[in-house]
Amino acid sequence: MTGDPLSALRPWEAPEVTSWGRLPMNAVDRRSGALPLDGDWRFQLLSTPDAPVGGSWSSAYVPGAWTTQGTDDLPQYTNVRMPFPEFPPHSPAANPTGVYEREVDVPAEWAGRRIVLQVGAAESVLLVHVDGRPVGVSKDSHLAAEFDLTHLLAPGSPSTLRLTVVKWSDASHIEDQDQWWHGGLTRSVLLYATEALHLADVTVRAGRYGELRVDCRVRDTGGALPEGWYVSGELEGRLLTQDTGFDRANAEDERVSDFLGEARLTATVPDVRTWNAETPELYGLSVRLHRADGTVADTSRHRVGFRDVEIVGRDLLVNGERIFVRGVNRHDFHPLTGRTVTYEDMRADLVLLKRFGFNAIRTSHYPNDPSVYDLADELGFYVVDEATVESHDHAHEIADDPRYLNAFVDRVSRMALRDKNHPCVIIWSLGNESDYGANHDAAAGWLRRHDPTRPVQYEGAAKLDWAATDDASDLACPMYASLEECVEHALSGRQTRPLIWCEYSHAMGNSNGTLADHWAAIESTPGLQGGFIWEFWDHGILQRVSDARPVGRGGVGLHDNGVAAPGHRWAYGGDFGEPIHDGAFIADGVVFPDRTPKPVMYEHRELAAPVRIECFRHEGIVLGNHQHFRGLDWLSGEWELSLADGGRLTAPAELPDLCPGQTAAVPLPFELPEGGGEAWLTLRVTTARDEPWAPRGTVVCLPQVRLRAAAPARPPLPVPRGRVEVDTDGLLVHPLLTAAPALSLWRAPTDNDELGGMGPRWRAWGLDALVRKVTDVRHRADGRVTVHAEHAAEAGVVRHVQVFTPVEGGIHIEESAELPDAFTDVARVGSVFETIAGLDLMEWYGQGPWESYPDRAFGAPVGHHSVPVDELFTPYLRPQESGGRHGVRHFTLSAPDATGLTVVLDEPRQVGVTRYRAGDLTAVAHHDELVPRAGCVVHIDAAHRGLGTASCGPDTSPSYLVSPGVHRWSWTLRAL
Repeated sequence: MTGDPLSALRPWEAPEVTSWGRLPMNAVDRRSGALPLDGDWRFQLLSTPDAPVGGSWSSAYVPGAWTTQGTDDLPQYTNVRMPFPEFPPHSPAANPTGVYEREVDVPAEWAGRRIVLQVGAAESVLLVHVDGRPVGVSKDSHLAAEFDLTHLLAPGSPSTLRLTVVKWSDASHIEDQDQWWHGGLTRSVLLYATEALHLADVTVRAGRYGELRVDCRVRDTGGALPEGWYVSGELEGRLLTQDTGFDRANAEDERVSDFLGEARLTATVPDVRTWNAETPELYGLSVRLHRADGTVADTSRHRVGFRDVEIVGRDLLVNGERIFVRGVNRHDFHPLTGRTVTYEDMRADLVLLKRFGFNAIRTSHYPNDPSVYDLADELGFYVVDEATVESHDHAHEIADDPRYLNAFVDRVSRMALRDKNHPCVIIWSLGNESDYGANHDAAAGWLRRHDPTRPVQYEGAAKLDWAATDDASDLACPMYASLEECVEHALSGRQTRPLIWCEYSHAMGNSNGTLADHWAAIESTPGLQGGFIWEFWDHGILQRVSDARPVGRGGVGLHDNGVAAPGHRWAYGGDFGEPIHDGAFIADGVVFPDRTPKPVMYEHRELAAPVRIECFRHEGIVLGNHQHFRGLDWLSGEWELSLADGGRLTAPAELPDLCPGQTAAVPLPFELPEGGGEAWLTLRVTTARDEPWAPRGTVVCLPQVRLRAAAPARPPLPVPRGRVEVDTDGLLVHPLLTAAPALSLWRAPTDNDELGGMGPRWRAWGLDALVRKVTDVRHRADGRVTVHAEHAAEAGVVRHVQVFTPVEGGIHIEESAELPDAFTDVARVGSVFETIAGLDLMEWYGQGPWESYPDRAFGAPVGHHSVPVDELFTPYLRPQESGGRHGVRHFTLSAPDATGLTVVLDEPRQVGVTRYRAGDLTAVAHHDELVPRAGCVVHIDAAHRGLGTASCGPDTSPSYLVSPGVHRWSWTLRAL
């Protein structure tokens, strides 16, 4: 590229230059009737932007990242750190630069028309040439850039279009997001044509009372605007009215010039159907630009949602209602193509979120693909639209750096100009993790002036003083602030604005503990309105194990169970040989890379339940409608009574006609059978008709209430029958066990355990390598055997006692473990044993069927469940503790011939059954390295530590910690 005038300017190291030759951003959708340029392009990957373009071309697919298309420049993941050492605004000397070329043939019918190139996204600096002539420059990896090519392209004369993408730049320092670094043209490229006289922009404002205002900007590329032009509009058959007062005021104020035309259309819609996330009503709007003779020069179509957003005191209101924000942070991502996603991919993302009770998306940390907003309008999501501003590694320096002032304002303003007409967008965000400085204030000032109809948020401003009112954030939007801290703030009398976490409940690995505690506090504490879980995706890239490269576009099919196909794995930071990376921190979503839901999704679904069982009283059930705008007519119900003895009854449920916030009592659908066992009533709530996001019969929630508790936990002493065999080490000998029940205080550390410091502490205590010493074995004449053992660790000695009593058909085992005071917080206290091979099915009575833990069990209803053993294990990207089931009363492990074993527990306990020992999981970094054992590894825990979210955020609550002292539990083992 030596000698090129654009390259001579070195725009990749000039933060003051955000663009050259680029057209202003607008909200006129030109995708209809455009000429798509997606497909295979000639491609060269240069080592630096200064390197000459050679004679050898390969091929690259557009849209797509070259980092996933077989080049030597591979994806790299960092969180805070930049992937190169240079300080802003500099970029490294080794700077991959992709050169894309193809011929362009303009349709004959475009003769004499204005021709515009639209490049959907380029990471990170785009240079455009036509037939070797420089056209323009653009920055911002996540917004489209448009260039006028009218005088460079003509029908019948093919031209060569070259798009050069420089990977590293001054802009990289403000795109330092917690995400993979890629390079390429990651969104579609197209050409479109308009008349010289055209709509330059359209701004739609529609309020909840039916008032509609449409502001149009008109330009003519031929020069001055022609006389007599005008605009008209139609909203589903209703003609809009020209605002003559607006025209007169413009003329009187001399705001109308020879090159800029402005016009305003208005209407008032009676009995308007308002837009909200529950009932996302949309109206079709057509805006037409006419010449003086009435012929149409240009048309713009929009979908309009009538709604208001405002902050009143400490409440964020939509259409006058205080809403709860049940949100998630979302990146554009696909495990084969990186940040390039199809419409079908995006729709699948949002449909899945809708089915699991989410109603809001924060576009972390950049404006998402335009189709996301179309889908959010249609399906019903509140969107926090976030600008491409994150300077994490150099945040403090850049926040007040005037060289980056234009970049901040440019990125924020272009986002708003593109997305302003989407009703789904209820909040603008100035960016993420970029400290707070004058550049933010400038961007916020532009936003508030341009669009006073939406609030502005920025965590970096609000976290400095939640009670301040003169900063760049209209909301308190903390990041990983503890629940206790937020509740205290809401109750302190100092809170002045709504508090909605921009990030909370970090979903890395086996995580999201205390989510139910958070929502119990949110729903009961004025001033708290919800938040956005971090995040939607586990960003594992599908990688061939054989050559450690991305599979890329057109690769092998993806399994639908969270597990990579054989011979492949989900790659995370460091797996592509990059020296600077942040490991598995990229795997922190509520779904796996193939979009398989993690267990936390079921937790969230119940916490967001639109209809709930409030209580059981006076032989009736009280139901409540927990929606903001919608009745229950879109739902169907079925009652299910689950009895501890295996009985199950069902009956149709007629849901009452309830307005939002109302409750009503309904009769108990069953008479409780005689007996003293537990009885649980579940309301299976499904969609009553097809919804845009779910077919009829889709499960919406499973609220449950206990109708009868179990009998008091005072089981009779076991009557000895037979004998118990133990070996010389005092370990139980049993034909169905290959490893005898032993004390377990250790779990394969979760990501929260490791990054939160618990895992290293447990290792330092020696919990992963307890040394067992038998101190006494006593055989009684009645067959009982008592074994006393001491387990030595670095931090002290744990005394463990097992009493084995032979009972009819099996063995009753009573255990106690005394933990010294030094063990202030251990992973678990319980028993672990291993079974013979062939026991491939687990059936249990307790919470399920999906994985659950003490602080993440709200979404697992009590009942009788059956799951193959191989499906109990949850394949978190970095192997760790998983597969647990909370509140298990009894369980059976069986072979196809119905042989096996059953375990009855003294009280509901945490149980884990997988094919892996804890040591198997801690010894590997990926699932393709795991070798499942033939038998089952079974954990029965008297106490199990909560999961928390300490990999990034608060740990679990103190009530879910396992403390020192004496722990007791008992269980009975029988052969089937």
